[in-house]
Amino acid sequence: MIALTFALDLATMARILLRPHRDPAARIAWLVVVGTFHIVGAVAYLLVGEVRVGRSRSVERKRAPASMERRRDAGPSEALDFAAAVPEQHRHLFQLGYSVSGFAPVAGNVGRLLPDSNAVIDTLVDDIDAAKQHVHLLFYIWLADNNGLKVVEAVKRAAARGVVCRVIADDLGSRALIRSPHWQSMADAGVRVAAGLPIGNPLLRASRGRIDVRNHRKIVVIDNHITYCGSQNCSDPEFRVKAKYAPWVDAVMRFEGPIARQNQVLFAIDWMTAVDEDIVDLMRQPAKTESGGIPAQVIGTGPTLRYSAMPEVFEALLFAARRDVVITTPYYVPNESLQYALCTTARRGIATTIIFPARNDSWIVAAASRSYYAELLDSGVRIFEYHGGLLHAKSLTVDGSLTLIGSANMDRRSFDLNFENNILFHDPSLTEAMRQRQSVYLERSTEVTAADVASWTIPRRLWINAVAMMGPVL
Repeated sequence: MIALTFALDLATMARILLRPHRDPAARIAWLVVVGTFHIVGAVAYLLVGEVRVGRSRSVERKRAPASMERRRDAGPSEALDFAAAVPEQHRHLFQLGYSVSGFAPVAGNVGRLLPDSNAVIDTLVDDIDAAKQHVHLLFYIWLADNNGLKVVEAVKRAAARGVVCRVIADDLGSRALIRSPHWQSMADAGVRVAAGLPIGNPLLRASRGRIDVRNHRKIVVIDNHITYCGSQNCSDPEFRVKAKYAPWVDAVMRFEGPIARQNQVLFAIDWMTAVDEDIVDLMRQPAKTESGGIPAQVIGTGPTLRYSAMPEVFEALLFAARRDVVITTPYYVPNESLQYALCTTARRGIATTIIFPARNDSWIVAAASRSYYAELLDSGVRIFEYHGGLLHAKSLTVDGSLTLIGSANMDRRSFDLNFENNILFHDPSLTEAMRQRQSVYLERSTEVTAADVASWTIPRRLWINAVAMMGPVL
């Protein structure tokens, strides 16, 4: 038995060392886990140590965008070169985004930041009620609460009047709704429904790919012209499944223009991966444009793309800053390069501010996040903790002109495991609206100082640093 255990340990450790795209910290963490827990550690690594979506899903996701490239009519607005769409000093950022998803920045968009979570749902219901052709919705979490059922009923009304409605909800995040009568009632009303990344039998699912690889996107596309982007799931801000952390505080923007076509492509890829229906002809419809407008770009990431894509985007924006950066993120478990990028940004003299929730729904992430505070503060980063709910908004503003908003957190799940969607845009006016919202968050926050961190007890520091050691494994 000892010899068999030793052989299993060696084989698993060899697999860890030979696995591509694994940063050294993650390799070391997993080697420690396997060396300490032996068979349990080896099984844990095989279940959750590698980013596997399953061979069939990986093939389908790669096939879908290739099909779209062959058949999608980009239209004149999507053929704009970078020089026409964005200022020269920011062109390299959009070039990086293009290298991730293949979407060029497109002008001709209008956008607005919606006031709060309930206003997002009310505006979405109005847009669904006004839809003429199709309604496409994708949510990681969709709850059967007041707001969730408002959207269910709106989609059913749209289907009843002949609008094609397609909805995807992640099979883990939205499991309660998918297994409820409300999901079937949508299907009975003519809504085309799909469970994203279905789990099925957990044991069999684990053999095909990681169960915790999830579709974390929040995508709305209506009539190929309206899209939403932000952090909000389809639920009440009271988020009753985790009510003690409520309200969830989110930020969502509504856009009209050709940027909707790029979110449409992400939705279509996810839809065609889950359902045997080819919808690429939707990408052939002419794009509507507004004169002037905001240059914007969708950046979609996930485990079937290059593993470093999301950290690269965050880091490039930080290094592009010349005056100030303000960040909100609920989950901060960075890789080394992102942590160093934040510290370097502050050391360059850039006013660098990051806002976290004071109470986090994940005690593991809360502890891991605070392990980075001392280094951030020492470099000059200002850290604030938001009170009055769980600050769930994911936003990054640069120099009062650039904004990144979407579903991606600054943690390893968003980097390695989740399918995410974000929009990067250049517009001083809309960025100012986002900055004003960030200022509201700051007013409801308490600043964390170096003295505060120094006053933490030894047991607390031992705890958060011990948890942080497992960050690469989380």
